[in-house]
This record gives sequence, C-alpha cells and structure tokens, in this order.
Amino acid sequence: MSAAVFRKEFKMRASKSRRSVEQAPLISSEPEVQRSRIEPVEDADGREEDRRLGQRLRTLRRERKLSVQALAEAAALSAGMVSQIERGLSTPSLRSLRLLGIALGVPMSWFFAALDHSAPSGSPYVVRRSDRRLLRLTQTGVMKELLSPDTEGRLMEMYELTIEAGGSSGVDFYNHEGEKAGVVVAGSLRLWLQDDLFTLEEGDSFQFPSLVPHRFDNPGRQLARILWINSPPSPRSAPAKTP
Repeated sequence: MSAAVFRKEFKMRASKSRRSVEQAPLISSEPEVQRSRIEPVEDADGREEDRRLGQRLRTLRRERKLSVQALAEAAALSAGMVSQIERGLSTPSLRSLRLLGIALGVPMSWFFAALDHSAPSGSPYVVRRSDRRLLRLTQTGVMKELLSPDTEGRLMEMYELTIEAGGSSGVDFYNHEGEKAGVVVAGSLRLWLQDDLFTLEEGDSFQFPSLVPHRFDNPGRQLARILWINSPPSPRSAPAKTP
C-alpha cells in the first residue's frame, strides 16, 4: 500500500470514529438520578412542616381572640408576614417565632411538633432521644430538638440546634428578658452580640444576657450542632431594635 493511500485510509477511519463519539447518547450518572428524585420530596416535607406550624399559630391566635393585625402589632411583625406564616406560605425565622411566642405568652417549645410515635418516658424528668419534639425551619436551614421535659414551672429550656451550612436565625437582631448559654458540639457558629462578632468552633461555649441584641449563623460547609439553653422559657419583653 502506498503512503498516499495509507494516509487517505487513516483519515477516513478517524472521521468515522469522531462521528460515532459525537452521536453517542449521554448517560446520566446514578447520583444525578437520585438527586432529581429526592429534592421534590424534601421540598414537600418542608411545605408540610410550614403548614402544620401555621395551623398551630392560627389556632392559638384565635384562642387568644386576636386578629392578624393585632398579633402582628404585638409581635412587631407585619400583618402580611403573620398571614403568610399562618397559611404555610412562609417559613418563619427563629426571631419571628420568638416574637410571636412573646406576644402570645407561650415558650418557643410550644411551636414544636410531637412525633407521631412518641410515648411517655415514665418520668417527668427524662426525655428519650426518640421522643424529642422537633421544630424544623426548612428554608432557614435550622432544626431545633427540645431536650427538656414538657412540664409546667420549669425555669429553663434546653435544645439541640442543627444548622445547615449557611443556615441562620435570620438577618435581624432580637432580644428579650432572660439568659442564653450553649456549647458548640460540632461544626462552627458565628455569633453576633450587638456590635461584637465571634466565630466559635467545636468545644467553644457562650453565655450572655438575652437582652443583648443577638443573632447567629453557620459560616462553615458542614452541619453545626449546638447545645443551647434558654432561661426562662417564656420571656416577656418588648422586641429589640436592630442595632
């Protein structure tokens, strides 16, 4: 075979090979298929949590014989926001829930949902891990688990906070009567106390008067877990101004 014929045959084979590659169908990887199946379920779960929370808020507001406007004014929130929360159209921040709790005279734990399978532990002083009441604020990336027994007259409430990467208590500062304390169990926590900013890592702890305007978020790329304590459970005070 001459050199010219060989080169012509080589070019024809290379051209056919390129066309085969270009025409080959793309095959999606299994992880991508799994994500497309899971994401709608997570969104549905989040909407269901918001709907249940909104129903509980509406029921309590009506028991207190308050209009949406009256509750909004007492909590220093807009009537539109309160209405959206009640209808399950908006996920409240921890700050908004705290202000609503103060206006309605209930602790933060009142908004927590009991698990369907939960059963009494047999003691008013013990909470089994499987019986923890949950508050999942999907859109804010925060989940609270109530560690304290649901008993009358307690002087503090203890939670385990799980904060997704980028999750936060909200963009606004808030304060109220009482005291807060906690320890970072895993991940990192960015804590604003009025004009001071602290980045806390695993093992770091904090304690401050709740009257100090504050907020927090998770600046890391992994989940943060915080052991968090509020005292007293049902603070009563005017909402704070953003510093």
